[in-house]
Amino acid sequence: MNRALTRREEEERLRREGRLPPGQSLTLKFPVLHYGPVPRYDDLSRWTLRVFGLVEEERVFTYDEILAMPRTRIVADIHCVTRWSMVDTVWEGVRFRDFLEHVRVKPEARFVVTHCEYGYTTNLPLEVMLDDDVLLAYRFGGKPLEPEHGWPLRTVVPKKYFWKSAKWVRGFEFLAEDRLGFWEQAGYHNEADPWKEQRFARG
Repeated sequence: MNRALTRREEEERLRREGRLPPGQSLTLKFPVLHYGPVPRYDDLSRWTLRVFGLVEEERVFTYDEILAMPRTRIVADIHCVTRWSMVDTVWEGVRFRDFLEHVRVKPEARFVVTHCEYGYTTNLPLEVMLDDDVLLAYRFGGKPLEPEHGWPLRTVVPKKYFWKSAKWVRGFEFLAEDRLGFWEQAGYHNEADPWKEQRFARG
């Protein structure tokens, strides 16, 4: 019978397989990190998701409309700028690119700012948001998202440090020019590539 690997042995295996970025440590529990308190939603019939900026027509989606869109399941490794990583996490929701089937984005739009509760924002190029594994997620590990992890809706962008995967999403703004989000304005790296250790902007 093969013994179970220790966490350090598992980390070494993942590094050999090219799955653990430099400077990261493996965690088996999902840490809770966010800006501001956890919002409460007592009536999801009043929840909305606004799409605005460089679109042909501004739109407001209800939660039921999001749930009615085709559901996608992804398995992804995620990496936090605070140096923890989780592997083989399972998410379900709507691919961002499938969501955009319901939005007419203008050709000049090249960036997306995600707007969340309490004024939190984060920014990414539109081409990044169109990757196959970028979700508007409402389920994690086969269950509905827990409130502290972003319920009722969050983004999941596995190829970037996890602050780019925003909790409690309420809107998407499409722009021709980039505009820094909350942590990006505070000195975090705008590109946030875990494999390049792009944690903080260089002065």
